[in-house]
Amino acid sequence: MKTLLLTEGEVKRLLSMDEVIKVVESAFREKGLGRVQMPAKIYLFYKKYNGDLRAMPSYLENLNISAVKIVNVHPDNRVKYGLPTVMATIVLIDPKNGAPISIMGGTTITAMRTGAAGGVAAKYLARKDSKVVGLVGAGTQARTQLTALLSLYESLEEVRVYDIDRSASESYVSEMGDTYKGRIKNIFSVDGVKDAVKEADIVVTTTPSRKPLVMDEWISEGVHINCIGADAPGKEELDPAILKRAKIVIDDWEQASHSGEINVPLSKGLITKQDIWAEIGEIVAGLKPGRVSPDEITLFTSTGLAIQDAVTAHLAYKKALEKGIGKLIEFILP
Repeated sequence: MKTLLLTEGEVKRLLSMDEVIKVVESAFREKGLGRVQMPAKIYLFYKKYNGDLRAMPSYLENLNISAVKIVNVHPDNRVKYGLPTVMATIVLIDPKNGAPISIMGGTTITAMRTGAAGGVAAKYLARKDSKVVGLVGAGTQARTQLTALLSLYESLEEVRVYDIDRSASESYVSEMGDTYKGRIKNIFSVDGVKDAVKEADIVVTTTPSRKPLVMDEWISEGVHINCIGADAPGKEELDPAILKRAKIVIDDWEQASHSGEINVPLSKGLITKQDIWAEIGEIVAGLKPGRVSPDEITLFTSTGLAIQDAVTAHLAYKKALEKGIGKLIEFILP
C-alpha cells in the first residue's frame, strides 16, 4: 500500500469553496445525528513564544472517513519568521486497517473549512436578504469567510472591513475587490469596529482578541454574527451582553465551552449552558430550527472541528487521485 503525499500548493489547486461547504455541511449533519467520534482537541501551550499546538483526531462512521490534524497558532509568525500564523498537517487514515492513505498540507484546508463553517452557519442563521457584511479582522479567515458568503449570496451591496493594522484592511479591500469585481457593489476599509458592524446584516469577527471588540449597543435586531477568532481559552471578541440577546449556536459543546466565544462569559457566570440554543449539526440535521424570525439576533461560535478537516482532506485526496496529482510513496513497511 502506498501513501499519497500532497503539498500545500497541490491541495490549494484541488479545492473550491463550493465543494468544501458541501462536505463541511455533511460533516455537521453527521455530528448532529451522533455518527462521529471526535475527542475535543488537545493543546500544548508555548507561552514564551506566544503560540500553541493542537491535535485533532476524528472518525465519521457512516462516511468511513478518518483523519488526524496537528495545527499551530502563532500570531507573531508573520513578523518574526515570515511564516503563516496558522500551519497544519493532516494524516488521512484508512479506518479498516489504520494505514495512512495520505499525508497532506493542512493550512489551506484549515482556512477553507473554517470559512465553509461560516458559510453553513449563514445559510441556516442569517437572513436570506442579507446584503451588508461587516468584517472585524482582515487576515486569512476574513478572506475565506467572505468567499464562503459569496458562495451563498449571489452578490453583496456592501462589505466593510476593520483591522488594527490599516494597511492590512486596505490590502484586503484591494485584493477582494478585484477578486469579486461585479459581485460586491462597494467594499471599503473603516476606522473602527463600530463603523464595520453597525447596521450590518452579517458580522464576522476573525481576530485573536482577549477582550471584547464588538459592543452590544452597536448590534441591531436581525443581524447574524459569525464568531471565528475565539478558538482558545481566554479569547473573546464580543461584549457578553450580545450573547444574552442572541440565539447562540455552537459547533461543539465541549470545545466551545472551553475555547469558543462563550468560554469567558461561561467562566464568569454571565451565561449558562441553558443559554445555548443548539449545535450547528442539530440544525443542519433538522433536529432544531435555525433562524425563525427576521428580527432575532443569531450567533455562531466556531472553534473548528476535526470532522471538518477530515471531510475536506478526503475531498482533496479523492480529487488528487482522479487528477493524478501528488506523489505516492512506500511509507509503510509490510
